[in-house]
Amino acid sequence: MSPHAPPLAPRGFFITGTDTGVGKTLFSAALLHALAGLGVRAVGMKPVAAGAALQDGVWVNEDVALLRAASAVAAPPELVNPYLFREPIAPHIAAERKGVVIGIPRIAAALDALAQSADLVVVEGAGGFRVPLGPRTDMADLAVRLGLPLILVVGMRLGCLNHALLTAEAIATRGLRLAAWVANRIDADMAAYDENLSALMARLPAPLLAELPHMQSVDAGAAARLISPRALQSLCAAGP
Repeated sequence: MSPHAPPLAPRGFFITGTDTGVGKTLFSAALLHALAGLGVRAVGMKPVAAGAALQDGVWVNEDVALLRAASAVAAPPELVNPYLFREPIAPHIAAERKGVVIGIPRIAAALDALAQSADLVVVEGAGGFRVPLGPRTDMADLAVRLGLPLILVVGMRLGCLNHALLTAEAIATRGLRLAAWVANRIDADMAAYDENLSALMARLPAPLLAELPHMQSVDAGAAARLISPRALQSLCAAGP
């Protein structure tokens, strides 16, 4: 870590979302870029990824590839992404079809290993907070096991108020801390955007870390510049 980097209290953040396709990967990569700008050696992690294409004889998930490219620390693929499934479907279904059990202890061990070589680990969940991982486990169970503060990415579109508030309630019910939230305008034509943003700012029990505009293509570098360095420093200095 750079001598000018902020003191780090949590060993990482768990990035969750109000749904799938709301911009978790975009924000996670942007967060990695922003942390690097503060001198923090951060690495991205996507414990479970579904959907892969064959590239030069290797199965690659585009979300994992984006996180790896944005990370300041190179790490073994099996630690960055312990579970990779080829089909772009719900993780528990993909795992069942392959006869694989998604093991939370294995993911926790991978996080422990990553934390040994980086100042901070940015862990991106799959789908929303309660996406199933198996017959009796889900993404919320993983978040509890990892014990990291959460950052909620809210996909700003019609219905986001209910989705965001229910997710925040579920996070609190599990005894986890919602450290911050992000507004990502996935619907460029969302009606009453400002009013919806104000409603969430008044009701979510955490500060707004970044407001991302609608983007035609993923640009993590541009998104990183919208994250306030001061707010990010405060987030890194806070307790787990």
